[in-house]
Amino acid sequence: MPESRTVSLVTLGCARNETDSEELAARLEASGWKLQDGSEGADVVLVNTCGFIEAAKKDSIDTLLAAHDTGAKVVAAGCMAERYGAELAEALPEADSVLGFDDYGRIGERLDDVLAGRAHSAHKPRDRRTLLPITPVDRSAGHVHVPGHGIQDLPEGLAPASGPQVLRKRLGGGPVAPLKLASGCDRRCSFCAIPAFRGSYVSRRPEDVLAEAEWLARHDVREIVLVSENSTSYGKDLGDLRLLEKLLPQLAEVMDVVRVSYLQPAELRPSLIETIAGTPGVTPYFDLSFQHASGPVLRRMRRFGDPARFLDLLERIRTLAPEAGVRSNFIVGFPGETEGQLAELTGFLEAARLDAIGVFGYSDEDGTEAADLDGKVDQDEVDRRLAEVSELAEELTAQRAEERVGTAMTVLVERELEPGLWEGRGFHQAPEVDGCTLVRGAGLAAGALVEAEIVESEGVDLVGEATGPAR
Repeated sequence: MPESRTVSLVTLGCARNETDSEELAARLEASGWKLQDGSEGADVVLVNTCGFIEAAKKDSIDTLLAAHDTGAKVVAAGCMAERYGAELAEALPEADSVLGFDDYGRIGERLDDVLAGRAHSAHKPRDRRTLLPITPVDRSAGHVHVPGHGIQDLPEGLAPASGPQVLRKRLGGGPVAPLKLASGCDRRCSFCAIPAFRGSYVSRRPEDVLAEAEWLARHDVREIVLVSENSTSYGKDLGDLRLLEKLLPQLAEVMDVVRVSYLQPAELRPSLIETIAGTPGVTPYFDLSFQHASGPVLRRMRRFGDPARFLDLLERIRTLAPEAGVRSNFIVGFPGETEGQLAELTGFLEAARLDAIGVFGYSDEDGTEAADLDGKVDQDEVDRRLAEVSELAEELTAQRAEERVGTAMTVLVERELEPGLWEGRGFHQAPEVDGCTLVRGAGLAAGALVEAEIVESEGVDLVGEATGPAR
């Protein structure tokens, strides 16, 4: 084995994958591998794939093929590799190895094998929900690798002598970073395949989350985004369903800005709303997974709610935090969706005043209940509905941004666009998905927090004038 082995780590998909990649990076470095930017000249290109929807799977395949073209050894990991395993390995001979989540604890050895030409059989996919007890509180005794949890299955020699040890290497700079709160999901939404390959819900211990937040603070991070498949379930497997309400104030003591993502409306209890809306340092931001508004469509999705319940939830949030930021995603063209039910959705969107709206056209996903439902909507009609609702969403979110003109907000500065003009985000804008706020002012710097008066809007983006010194 050469003394210097180089690996390029490519991350696709969501912020949860980012945290997984940074754990892989730490494990690889501890195993003697040198990480490099870019694939050219690397011994191995490790692609952390996404397997969420068809477009993401295509992007993963294209990335693996492009990596093969560099002449490097190519390894597929991540959700798509876990979901398809041996099937992917057979269909894509350009990948020298396909690794599942259970390989992560020995990732350095696995890449050593690839570089040496030693074969490693890809796993046969199975439902990872079967690997842990059905009862949540019994799961802590399980021995299953959970990516991104940072201290499980540490390689020999890395076990902490006392207290949590953070196993993470930042792969990018900037003042914001995701922090994994939990993994897996116990919900059974009929359109979603994620629980089958991510497994049952597993919360990270509060002390591990806090230790990682402190580590990130020492690495110049000022905002953490708590990520999971369902943050509202945090603590249920640790015996305390209100554990997040206790953890958030503790996180706010070590981090300037704390943002929670992936909230399930059906599980959003009043005490959690109050904590997010009223805790200093915790951003009043609600990432609510509505998915639709029509009651019958939601039942077919195996979800709960209707326009009245959702609007009541939004009213309760805004009573506590009138300027709270709210985003959500919606699926159109779900099997059986009628024109009337689509109109229910658009009516809800018009009434909800959401800051950010993601709209997706339904497509069948392997192994999901919805793939076998009757009443499939023709693809041309799905595309028409997607275009119609997307256009409405763009108009409504621009109106919502315009409502914020004349208000004051704290902006986290991320980069300078030109002298005196900086790009950042307000409290209602999550990184990468919710637009940005441009701030005009002197004496600013990346990572600074500055008070700004919003003077205009451009679509979902805002423009502000700094009104005080940066901190």
